[in-house]
Amino acid sequence: MDNALDVLAEKLGIGTHFLDGSQERTDHIVDEKIIKFFVEKMGYKAGSEEDIKNSIAAYDKRRWQQSLEKIYVVEQGNVRFDLVVPAEQEAEDFALHLCSDKFQVPEPVSFEVINDEEYQLIGKTQYVRLKFVITSHLEIGYYDLDLQVGNKHYKSVIAVCPEKCWQNSALDKKTWGFALQLYSVRSKRNWGVGDFTDLKNFAQMAAKSGADIIGLNPLNVLSHDYPENASPYQSISRIYLNPIYIDVEAVPEFNAEDMTEVKNDVEEFRQSELIQYEHIYPLKVKMLKKCYDRFVQNTNSQRYQEFENYVKSEGCDLERLAVFQSLYHKYTQQMWGGWHSWPEEYRTPNSLAVKEYAKEHVDEINFFKFMQFEASRQFEEASQAVKDSKMKIGLYRDLAVGVGQDSAEVWSEPDLFFKEAGAGAPPDAFFPAGQKWALGAFIPSALKETGYRPFIKILRANMHNSGALRMDHVMSLMRLFILPEKLEGGTYIYYNFKDMLNIVALESVLNKCSVVGESIGNVPDGFLEALEAKNIYALSVLWSERYNDGWGDFKMPDAYPTRAFSSIGTHDMPPLKMWWFGYDIELSYQLGIIENEEKRNAAYKGRENDRWRLLKVLDASGVWPQDKPRKGDYIYGEGYPEGIEEAANAYMAKTNCPVFLAELENFLHVEKRQNLPGTDRDQHPNWRRRLPVDLENLPSDIAYVRNTKAISNIRK
Repeated sequence: MDNALDVLAEKLGIGTHFLDGSQERTDHIVDEKIIKFFVEKMGYKAGSEEDIKNSIAAYDKRRWQQSLEKIYVVEQGNVRFDLVVPAEQEAEDFALHLCSDKFQVPEPVSFEVINDEEYQLIGKTQYVRLKFVITSHLEIGYYDLDLQVGNKHYKSVIAVCPEKCWQNSALDKKTWGFALQLYSVRSKRNWGVGDFTDLKNFAQMAAKSGADIIGLNPLNVLSHDYPENASPYQSISRIYLNPIYIDVEAVPEFNAEDMTEVKNDVEEFRQSELIQYEHIYPLKVKMLKKCYDRFVQNTNSQRYQEFENYVKSEGCDLERLAVFQSLYHKYTQQMWGGWHSWPEEYRTPNSLAVKEYAKEHVDEINFFKFMQFEASRQFEEASQAVKDSKMKIGLYRDLAVGVGQDSAEVWSEPDLFFKEAGAGAPPDAFFPAGQKWALGAFIPSALKETGYRPFIKILRANMHNSGALRMDHVMSLMRLFILPEKLEGGTYIYYNFKDMLNIVALESVLNKCSVVGESIGNVPDGFLEALEAKNIYALSVLWSERYNDGWGDFKMPDAYPTRAFSSIGTHDMPPLKMWWFGYDIELSYQLGIIENEEKRNAAYKGRENDRWRLLKVLDASGVWPQDKPRKGDYIYGEGYPEGIEEAANAYMAKTNCPVFLAELENFLHVEKRQNLPGTDRDQHPNWRRRLPVDLENLPSDIAYVRNTKAISNIRK
């Protein structure tokens, strides 16, 4: 490959080769076409040697062509920034003022100026780069910077960040709770999908069982017109909530008579084994529209005033989401292809056509805002119930690594995201074929030019009312594997890791929210150490806590990390009973993921060894129930070991990890997985499994009682 192209790629943060996450750790050389694709998507040219040479020169001049960067992300106690000005100004007088939420009137601060005599000739002008060190003490937070040089003013933002993320004192001891897929909750009162009332009720029940934390799937809003696209990791906005979680019967405008209209449908949904998103969501929307029509009849009510206050506080973000949903609903009935296929004048929120559309469709747009208003109200109630239950940590929300490409988030600011490319993952130990998530991904330089504003908003929205936040695929703070749509393969795109990490820490402390990084997959060397130094907890899963890079014996509980949230599995992994019998292997074979009988047989043989390894570590840990000791070696023909779920949960409770998140699926003998990565709903009913026991019956369910007691007895 051309060395100059390598140089340009390195400057832009485009990987030219990478190690995958497979057991073999194969080194991949990135195709030149892929590198050039990303160079051009970042605004540079790479079509010829001359283009590459000019692009390198343009990149090197970039910092010399703006006085201040859009934002400076610094750590408290080491507040520095740089200024580029014509050299003739270096002898001018300097004055520096800062504004923040704490003091609206600009305040002068003390500083030092360092001149390392860095000069650059741009055109006919000689420029100098000066370094500033603020010596005044600054509390953490965001500051608007106004630097006066002679009679000129230069402005930027300084984010003063703490050394570490928020530390909840509850994490100094061992505690436990649940990892709950909210949509999967079965109850006698919901409409066939878990909702915010279920969350409230479950929190109260779990607290009585000794739980101090409830982990949730991402709750963000999904496609309004394609509710069957149910992956919580493919949202259209990571700021707002999914209206499917609204308990319609708890909406103040809902009448008892309304229930007679939907009673038969709701009863059918309640009896269904799978969640019927394509029927449940439209029915909820229909009834919410009835509620909205009643709501707008009384614009003088306190509730309407609360709605107006909510809309005002959410501002442009809510407006754009609602307009997008309205436009999408209109054009879905006329054409295929999402917002990229709309008439050109509607492909950006700032066009005159979009503004005119918004004026002409106020009521419809307000209905979408109303659904967000009500979802927010009900989530606040559920959050308050969690706080009232005295849980030490509370809600533990999940932030998806990306957003759907056909989303309001991408439509709202399309220049922030890579076009004609989507995020995914290279091969690793759990997914040998790799993963193509088709998620929108930020362009690193474009994100920084916004002052990281979109990233900050997303963090705040998901840390709100949360005691902890799980960051899905946390490696994306450093790098993200992105694949062009029309080329084979992909590569890593590198972000400003230090900035991203410091902003996470700042928002963590401001929101008093601990941070957990999901790092299952292809982890760069030194990455986990950087997270630990920033007080970001790891995620520890039984199936990966093994020797020999996840292929050997299971570790004993005292070998688990001391700074991790732990669980038996995740939503992407088979529950214990499915794993034990190898049903996941057969499913993968039937779907062609395992390519032939030879590989299937090898997988079965490997699973047989793994079952022995699991029995061995459970024996050595002394976690079998006293009244249900291990009675045999349990080869496939001998069935499922009685008490193994209780033993596995007790084993995880004994680990060093400060938090253990139990999964109801591993209480209730569930033998089907929630999600099979790399498949669509026509192959596997992803995100549609409902729990086998009604929420109201859980407190008396023998499996629930025994497992919660086993965990609580260890994690008192």
